[in-house]
Amino acid sequence: MDKLKQLESFVSVATRGSLTAAAKAEGVAPAIMGRRLDALEERLGVKLLVRTTRRISLTHEGSAFLEDCQRLLADVANAEASVSAGGVKASGHLRITAPAGFGRRHVAPLVPKFRALHADVTISLNLSDRVVDLGGEGFDCAVRVGDMPDSSLVSVRMADNRRMCVATPDYLKRHGTPQHPNELVKFDCLTLSSDASQTRGWAFRVPKADGDEVIHLKPGGPLDCSDGQVLHDWCLAGYGIAWRSTWEVESEIAAGRLAEVLAQFAAPPNGIYAVFPQRKHLPLRVRLWIDFLKHNFSQPDFWTAI
Repeated sequence: MDKLKQLESFVSVATRGSLTAAAKAEGVAPAIMGRRLDALEERLGVKLLVRTTRRISLTHEGSAFLEDCQRLLADVANAEASVSAGGVKASGHLRITAPAGFGRRHVAPLVPKFRALHADVTISLNLSDRVVDLGGEGFDCAVRVGDMPDSSLVSVRMADNRRMCVATPDYLKRHGTPQHPNELVKFDCLTLSSDASQTRGWAFRVPKADGDEVIHLKPGGPLDCSDGQVLHDWCLAGYGIAWRSTWEVESEIAAGRLAEVLAQFAAPPNGIYAVFPQRKHLPLRVRLWIDFLKHNFSQPDFWTAI
């Protein structure tokens, strides 16, 4: 216990830059903090801090040791929290980010439910379609949809996401149903405008003599828009065929408002991921949030809920 108290005092003094400030935060005399640091340095046989009457600074060894101590104390706190009050107990502030459309529909409703389980956690949710720099902007976790590029970030696949062609039953009754992707040129296709991010076009898997091949088509139509939600709304209004993600349309398909076409040509799915800066020393609140997401995303009725 004395060793742990010495480590806590060292971290407190090093991060606050003052014996007096650290002692005040703990409610003890500065002399007590000084004795703990002296005992720690004597036990380790190395100088960790340079103390003068005006300031305290870390030695090279002290800087390296500080990082190790902070991780160790965080692990101890998480271990204690995991069994306190007879169950898991997380605390602190959780900063998460997700794509705007997906986040509004499938992440935002989960945030209050997560906090209801962990009342000592406060949460900030950022919804943005740009790729947020997690480390640089101080986010704990991101939800991302699509193929994950090589990165120093850690990603956990939460669920599959498939892209599909959909239209209203009424539109298909009036205009017919395409039987092959090449027939899309005969239909009103609702597409993202050229300044949007979907540059490769609609993906389909078509059979070839030597196996299936994924092809990309850029169908045209009388309407296009840079906003995917607008295309979704136009499709529901019966204006044509759209290429949308399962997370956007499964509830409408289940309710009969939309129907999938060209299902036999659907391209392989990409993924829905939780992304975070590192796997080791992950705060308990982040680990619990990722587990909570994975549990909800693994439920089939989650995606078809109206």
